[in-house]
Amino acid sequence: QVQLVESGGGLVQAGGSLRLSCAASGRTFSRYAMGWFRQAPGKEREFVTSINWSGRSTYYIDSVKGRFTISRDNAKNTVSLQMNSLKPEDTAVYYCAADSAHAYSLTYYDRNSYDLWGQGTQVTVSS
Repeated sequence: QVQLVESGGGLVQAGGSLRLSCAASGRTFSRYAMGWFRQAPGKEREFVTSINWSGRSTYYIDSVKGRFTISRDNAKNTVSLQMNSLKPEDTAVYYCAADSAHAYSLTYYDRNSYDLWGQGTQVTVSS
């Protein structure tokens, strides 16, 4: 069973950058699609971005395209989210997620594929 631990959140001014990391335990990490979700106060959890098992394919929601970059290092069991040009509306708790039920899945872009979650890390963007 894969376990996920996020880090890297914090407070940043609008226009600034943050890099989130997610460390995964378990030898089978490289088989699974990984994603990042976020949840702002009073709002539903939102699917932000994902990456397939090999790292060759990625998905982004429109509001973060060109600003956020997801990547993974299967040798180190980590997935990262580089966030640039941050906006106040990016403020949320960010969660790392894994599609742990489907090895080598093709549906990395489907938010409903993700079944395993980290504890979350807070990102606050001040205006």
